[in-house]
Amino acid sequence: MCTAGVGYFTKILYRELSIVAIFAKDNRTQSCDKNIATYRMKKTILSLGILLSASVCSASIPVSSPDGKLKVVTDIVSGKPIYSVIYNGNTMIENSPLGLRTDVGDFSTGMSMVDSKTSTVSKSFDQDKIKKSHIDYNANSLVTTMKNGAGQEISVEWLVSDNDIAFRYNIPRQGDTGAMVVESEATGFRFPAETKVFLTSQSDAMIGWKRTKPSYEEFYITDAPLDSVSKFGHGFTFPGLFRIGDKGWVLLSETGVDGYYCASHLSDNVDGVFSIAYAMPEENNGNGSAAPGISLPKSTPWRTITVADNLSPIVETTIPWNVVEPRYETSRPGRPGKGTWSWIVWQDNSMNMADQKTFIDLAADLGYDNILIDAGWDQNIGYDRMPELLGYAREKGIRPILWYSSSGHWNDIVQSPIDKMDRPIVRKKEMKWLRDNGVECIKVDFFGGDKQETMRLYEDILSDAADYGIDVIFHGCTLPRGWERMYPNHVGSEAVFASENLIFEQIFCDMEAFHATLHPFIRNSVALMEYGGTIFNRRMSRDNNSGNTRRTGDVFQLATSVLFQNPVQNFGLTPNNLTETAPDAISFMKEVPTTWDDTKLIEGYPGRYVVLARRHGDKWYIAGVNALKEPLKLKLDLSALGLKTGSAVFYADEKGKEVKAKTMKIKKDSSVPVEILPDGGVVIVAE
Repeated sequence: MCTAGVGYFTKILYRELSIVAIFAKDNRTQSCDKNIATYRMKKTILSLGILLSASVCSASIPVSSPDGKLKVVTDIVSGKPIYSVIYNGNTMIENSPLGLRTDVGDFSTGMSMVDSKTSTVSKSFDQDKIKKSHIDYNANSLVTTMKNGAGQEISVEWLVSDNDIAFRYNIPRQGDTGAMVVESEATGFRFPAETKVFLTSQSDAMIGWKRTKPSYEEFYITDAPLDSVSKFGHGFTFPGLFRIGDKGWVLLSETGVDGYYCASHLSDNVDGVFSIAYAMPEENNGNGSAAPGISLPKSTPWRTITVADNLSPIVETTIPWNVVEPRYETSRPGRPGKGTWSWIVWQDNSMNMADQKTFIDLAADLGYDNILIDAGWDQNIGYDRMPELLGYAREKGIRPILWYSSSGHWNDIVQSPIDKMDRPIVRKKEMKWLRDNGVECIKVDFFGGDKQETMRLYEDILSDAADYGIDVIFHGCTLPRGWERMYPNHVGSEAVFASENLIFEQIFCDMEAFHATLHPFIRNSVALMEYGGTIFNRRMSRDNNSGNTRRTGDVFQLATSVLFQNPVQNFGLTPNNLTETAPDAISFMKEVPTTWDDTKLIEGYPGRYVVLARRHGDKWYIAGVNALKEPLKLKLDLSALGLKTGSAVFYADEKGKEVKAKTMKIKKDSSVPVEILPDGGVVIVAE
């Protein structure tokens, strides 16, 4: 029962009964007065019953952020649990449904409030693979417990911090029942009518190249109407960004997904609500169930909502990592680093001993850490000759990363090695071979969807790799949901239209700047992003004279090495760049870090432009790119960075000129004027 207001009504009842008692004691009281007293008592008891019943049916319970600006209000109306989100007095998410539908019981209707508890959460931790290296997290907690008509209970746990909300369902054991299938969720998000959306569609299953989709590689709609329909009719992938008129912004995602649940996405807008949707039955070539099967007690993954009246808290949020914990320890931290990668420009034909040694030499010349040896190495070079290549890399001080397919039974790919990562016996045998040959990182590609079975495969690969001292990058994959913190050896995931698409079709070159201005606000805001960018070749081919044409400037390419955050970066540089690209650009690429201590948005708008600052040690890297059709003149307010008064190194694309590092003066508390050309970029390096 909801206890709010019960004490108040109890006092009323006590007062009225006291009056009746006085009437009863007073022998001089007329019979009519006694009748009045009796009537008054009956009416009071009846009113109290009605009010208490209303308190059960309308269980409005708020919880606010520590700064008081962000508030979640939960309620039960006509037996249906709902919630709303208010920021600075503005409703950002209107009354929206909560609840689960399971094979054990329906927890979305016929519900009543049982209890509510509040508390606070406070923790600090260090994390070396995300946008900030140290995080202090403080939130207010609310746990509301509800029961359905059969008396089965479930609770909703809310954590509300400044600008961030995380919530999940906690499901206790249901009597003797200890196993459950969560068939669907009522969980939804109802936005005000003036909302515009920034979303990317959930793909059909088993389509695309070699039937490898979904792989989170679809085009975005931006500033689109709230009722926009997804391309394939399956809704939209996480994360999703929403502009609530002139009131502010909301970013939706989820975190804490592991092998005990499936990953989810957003449905299309149905009757004004985006609902949580699960994987499609056709994913993974039909292998595995679409609905998660869980043991009890169990908690679902966290759904996250970032809310603000400007875009800075959206870009700077750390909520995906604040509410999860490491799942295991490793013998060493995951290794960040820069690397070369022949395949991204030279493609399949480069998978031979001579070309791979060339790119090992390139990595050594650049002072890089890694080389990514891509698909086909097992056939074109062979297991018997790989020790020679791996030994050559070690002699040069370069750590090799080897590519694998996740499996072969949920797609039609021919790239190999195949069937080395999907089952534990063969996987562990392969990882022993990797360890014995000095390989400390692998890249696993072509996963089949978001089912619980696939989440188990991700987790199993990571866990087994950790036992052998191996880091893991995922490609052709789902969005990592808190995995940077949960799995210490997870060092990269694609889940984006990455640089390889520049090679495949001209449209991706034409839209490169547009996509680059989206990722800091959306995809890269909630997880690391293995993009593999910074390509200096003007043409997307080995000879630099054929193939698709790059539209963006060289400083734009420098800027993406800062804008796109992933601890392991395999850039698209090629040997000819050492002589054909401006020396100052190459020098920058030798020095740019891949891990960051802090991240701040300077200004921008998704799909138009972005200027972002990241700090490594005492040095700030401020990177900006422009997707507009005209030059963009800005006065950058860098006061929040705490820069020392003095000089900085400045790079900017200038029409017809090669990249040149220049010195610029930065005056304390003064804005910095810059001009960014269309498809161009700027970079400022300062302390």
